[in-house]
Amino acid sequence: MPTSRLPGFYQQTLAERARLLQAAAGLTPAELAALTGAAGLTPAQADHMIENVVGTFALPLGVAANFVVNGREVLVPMVIEEPSVVASASFMAKLARAGGGFTAASTAPEMIGQIQLLDLRDRAAAKAALAAETGRLLALAGQVNPSIVKRGGGARALEVREIAESPIGPFLVLHVIYDTRDAMGANAVNTVCEALAPAVEQITGGRAHLRILSNLTDRRRARARCVIPVRELDFSGYAGEQVRDGILDAYAFAAADPYRAATHNKGILNGIDPVVIATGNDWRAIEAGAHAYAARSGRYTSLSIWEKDADGNLAGTLELPLAVGIVGGATKVHPTAQAALKLMGVASAGELAEIMASVGLAQNLGALRALATEGIQRGHMSLHARQIAAAAGAAGDLVEVVAARLVAENQIRAERAAEILRELQG
Repeated sequence: MPTSRLPGFYQQTLAERARLLQAAAGLTPAELAALTGAAGLTPAQADHMIENVVGTFALPLGVAANFVVNGREVLVPMVIEEPSVVASASFMAKLARAGGGFTAASTAPEMIGQIQLLDLRDRAAAKAALAAETGRLLALAGQVNPSIVKRGGGARALEVREIAESPIGPFLVLHVIYDTRDAMGANAVNTVCEALAPAVEQITGGRAHLRILSNLTDRRRARARCVIPVRELDFSGYAGEQVRDGILDAYAFAAADPYRAATHNKGILNGIDPVVIATGNDWRAIEAGAHAYAARSGRYTSLSIWEKDADGNLAGTLELPLAVGIVGGATKVHPTAQAALKLMGVASAGELAEIMASVGLAQNLGALRALATEGIQRGHMSLHARQIAAAAGAAGDLVEVVAARLVAENQIRAERAAEILRELQG
């Protein structure tokens, strides 16, 4: 991709934006149609994905510009109904470009499968027996999911954890560490757990109860970092140093207080979830893993870290579990998800996770910058006014006219939008 910089993209018509994307990413007409909504998931395709299908449900799909991740230009598809998110992520990515963009990395795509072991007469003996039979169990796991094993994935290790206290008393949990390669891997891991359960019961003399993956995928993480030159933070009468220090103060609040951290981390996921949805991945699993990871110390806290570097610039880091795939499941079935992956040019699940972490960090920066300066509502409500105008019945150019009046009057209400619309149409 030549560049992810698309100056004036916001002012273009829908058709012009589509042409720009097609040229930038080399999309086929079918891929472009899937992205623009002219084509996409059909009810017939949806009928094979879930139960009791009656149709499909559309959400806005935008494209965040300006991203540079590990030196590569990336256009990022984002599916979200909330205004200001795509614009904020794009603008923060533009600021990050001045510091070299985002550097990102990911760990091996190792998932955790859990087998709950109950009714054990001797937990210590059961642990020893499982350790002695590790080779046998790994070999058995290697016979499951041959397509993943063929691609270099498969079972990597076994771990035994003891739950000392629970509502039913102590028990053991066997963790199966499984490399799923470019798949998210939920079905693969669940299948392995089911396949190992009879052997685990025979080895331990216990009962294998629950056999399922964990969504706290803390062995499968992505990390992103950016440095924003302090001069890039200057805006609207705020000096860069003032903005930087305000962001650091806001971060400290999230680091120390779980009530603030919950909203802070929601802002991070405002950036990540839309990319997860656009690519057909499981956003509920990502949310569960992220929030659990934020509480891994025993206290819920910020997922990101913001600090001042030695040169006085603002530096941000984000690390979290991101179990996403580019093969299998809805990612493979949904034509828009396929087109979204083509737009980003990703070649692996790890690369996709690295982009998601970068977008999450950008969106976190955008929210903190707004909160630390003019407040979150100014920009957000300006964009929200367009939704209110459209909901009141405005169409075409009238949407912007009504929205501008709402903002100018500082009355972003449905009733006022309807009144303005009647005036304009009268």
